[in-house]
Amino acid sequence: MIFSILVPFTIGLCFFLIGMYAMRTGFQNLAGKKMEEWMSRFTRTPYHSFWIGLIATFVLQSSSAVTVLTIGLTNAGIIQFAQTVGIILGTNLGTTVTTELVALKLESFAIPMLLVGVALWLMPRRNVRCTGLVIAGFGLIFLGIDTLKLMAKPLEQSETFRSLFLESSHSIWIGLVTGIVFTALIHSGSATTVITMGLLSHQILSMETALAIVLGANIGTCFTAVVAAIGANIASKQVAWCHTLFNVAGAIVFLPFLTQLAQVSAFLTDSPSMQIAHSQTIFNLICSMAALPFASQIARFIQWIIPDRRQPPATTVWLNKKTG
Repeated sequence: MIFSILVPFTIGLCFFLIGMYAMRTGFQNLAGKKMEEWMSRFTRTPYHSFWIGLIATFVLQSSSAVTVLTIGLTNAGIIQFAQTVGIILGTNLGTTVTTELVALKLESFAIPMLLVGVALWLMPRRNVRCTGLVIAGFGLIFLGIDTLKLMAKPLEQSETFRSLFLESSHSIWIGLVTGIVFTALIHSGSATTVITMGLLSHQILSMETALAIVLGANIGTCFTAVVAAIGANIASKQVAWCHTLFNVAGAIVFLPFLTQLAQVSAFLTDSPSMQIAHSQTIFNLICSMAALPFASQIARFIQWIIPDRRQPPATTVWLNKKTG
């Protein structure tokens, strides 16, 4: 039983993470060199920063990667902390693009995409090779999803696993913590969401528990940013903790309304996987849109919690630059 669960889980997760890495590498080589320039130039207002965060997350296929890049730019003094709040809000929405694509169930195209991607990667032109890497990455992601599905049947037959998730269904907090811990361990909220989709489609999880795990995954993605900020300057720590506190606050606010969120997503589609994807998009969209008009106030609040006593607040400096 354990063997039939661990083998597809390990292989499927490896395929998925390698695919994510291949996509990220391909996109970085195609546009990554300009990404730092864009993020430093086009963050004049919270709304500009929001779109940069959203686009950068789509290109790099990782909200953690964009947050770490933002921490690096802040640590280098290229951008001020106040400019990063919009970026953080944009990354939260940008990460839902991958989930929506995964929920389309394109597993049947996995092998053809992988073969086409490898063929393009063997071409001499650099841009063609990078495009092939992106396509092959998508193929590996869908192949990983298909492999992860193999563990659903033995899990469904396992009394221990059923008891564990039956307990989780009585407490959405357990689901939330599960999502946080698992995502922090594997450094991929998308992978956690995909696994949750698979369990939900085989009725191993309730929708409310699945959504709690996804909310936990949103928080778990912050772990990489917090680690990246260790030893960095105060502004970088402010970026990391702004990302973390925003996702924690959003999850806590939404936890009492998981049933309503499930009902809205069920109205939009009958597919359990698409319901998860739509719920995550709705959650991140509402949280980001609600917070965006108050980006400056959020920046001041974070600076109050984590003050930099060596210089005036970044918000003041940024506003002085705008008015000057």
